[in-house]
Amino acid sequence: MTSTNDASGPRGEIGRLLKPFLPWIVLSAITGVGAGAATVALLRTINQVLNQDGGMAGGLLLTFIALCGVALFGRMASDVSTNFVGQRLVAQVRKSLAQKILSAPIDALERYRTHRLMPVLSQDVDMISDAAFVLSSTLIAVAVAFGCLAYLAFLSLPLFCLLVVALVIGATIQTMAQTRAETGFWKAREHEDQLHKAYRAISEGAKELRMHRDRRTRMFGGQVERIVDDIRRVNGRAINTYVMATAFGSALFFLLIALILGWAAFRSTEPVVLSGFVLVLLFLKGPIDVIAGALPNVGRAKIAFQRIGDLSARFATPEPHLHLERPPSIATLSRGIGMRGVRYAFETAEGSEPFVLGPIDLQLQRGEMVFVVGDNGSGKTTLIKLLLGLYAPQEGEVLRDDAIVTPEARDDYRQLFTTVFSDFYLFEDLVASDKGEGTLPQAALPYLQRLEIAHKVSVKDGSFSTVDLSTGQRKRLALVHAYLEGRPVLVFDEWAADQDPTFRHLFYTELLPELRAKGHLLVVISHDDRYFHLADRVITMKAGRIAEDRARTPQGLAA
Repeated sequence: MTSTNDASGPRGEIGRLLKPFLPWIVLSAITGVGAGAATVALLRTINQVLNQDGGMAGGLLLTFIALCGVALFGRMASDVSTNFVGQRLVAQVRKSLAQKILSAPIDALERYRTHRLMPVLSQDVDMISDAAFVLSSTLIAVAVAFGCLAYLAFLSLPLFCLLVVALVIGATIQTMAQTRAETGFWKAREHEDQLHKAYRAISEGAKELRMHRDRRTRMFGGQVERIVDDIRRVNGRAINTYVMATAFGSALFFLLIALILGWAAFRSTEPVVLSGFVLVLLFLKGPIDVIAGALPNVGRAKIAFQRIGDLSARFATPEPHLHLERPPSIATLSRGIGMRGVRYAFETAEGSEPFVLGPIDLQLQRGEMVFVVGDNGSGKTTLIKLLLGLYAPQEGEVLRDDAIVTPEARDDYRQLFTTVFSDFYLFEDLVASDKGEGTLPQAALPYLQRLEIAHKVSVKDGSFSTVDLSTGQRKRLALVHAYLEGRPVLVFDEWAADQDPTFRHLFYTELLPELRAKGHLLVVISHDDRYFHLADRVITMKAGRIAEDRARTPQGLAA
């Protein structure tokens, strides 16, 4: 394993995340240990009172009250400190993961599937929160357990050694159970990724499943039902392992008490020793149960940190010079954009040929309307992503006003574009240049009316009132975004594919020409060949290369 993976693995991730909270962790540990020591001292005081005349009076009573105060204050301080660390740790993990995702290269995000990403961001972070919640009580229980064992060693070393042998046997069994249960939790976690994938399929493919009974039946019985049963079986087996180990631990304490009473029957034992062992063992069962009960959360948290560490390792190399905290600026374009010798190859499975785009030489001028056409898989979308700066070219350069777009300038370069992808995401809030929230409703209204969605959507407090619309209506709403942003270059990926003939005709014959007349560069991926004649240029892609680049003449598109 490389040092990068080590640094991003569970131990490195835990250490990096906990480092800012070390003072609070130390405070929690000190107060927790203090509470545990005070609790053990209370047991010693009680045992002392039980074996002396006069009961609890005078200085012994004051000592008892003081120890109660220390135990109470220590537990409260430890709990508060742990809660402080836990809440901020979870918040930091969430922010860190969000920042890594925002900074990750697009191609890395595309390789890491959504059904794997979302459980890490939700379930795994929640598991860490659950573990942090029980951390303080577990720490105090450990302190009490060690204090109790130290007190028993003080009372009688031979009996303590006998006790330790029995406890080692019990601890070994519980450790074996923990290891086996952790394996089960890991398997269940992998099944949950598959379940998220199945849930996504039945949600996004609901219409298709209604139309195909056999597929619907197989989806439920062969995937959802099977995966859910696998999770139930694996989780149930793992938790039952913990439960049986805990039950064995509980029985072990009573067996130890019986062993001690049997020892006292055959060997002379002072009453203070006998009562001390019985009293401490009866009390020790509580802390041990707390520790055993925390083991499942610790096991799950360990797996969660492994998942988070894996995600962090995959996105450990952020896109260079991505300005997450830089204030927005207005991007300008004087002449145009282009490519020179650009080449990009995808990673593929072993034994298969990778898809290669390029080399591409291309110049697009401001005020042009350019159609990019070609068969599916010809490289249209990859070309657009390179042109947008979403992919970094492996060879060649992307150009802006004849200047090379360097890695340092790539994020600024992207601000030239407004995009509506075929798999677009529609944000509710509007971020429009030179338009305050007070003027947005008036600025958006003409576009909403023209696109015939004003009766369903309005702009209020800088956001659309709803985005719960049909795919075609949502694309029209995305077009309103494009109008209001007013950026120099607009890119539309099959925008008209989900529109009825009226809006398709409006888009090609009126909306696009109007945007071109305002000086925008328009790049349109399209299959609507009946409108190709309206373009200034039609670029045909084939097998990752530009097969044809036709410009319009006064008589029409050049042959």
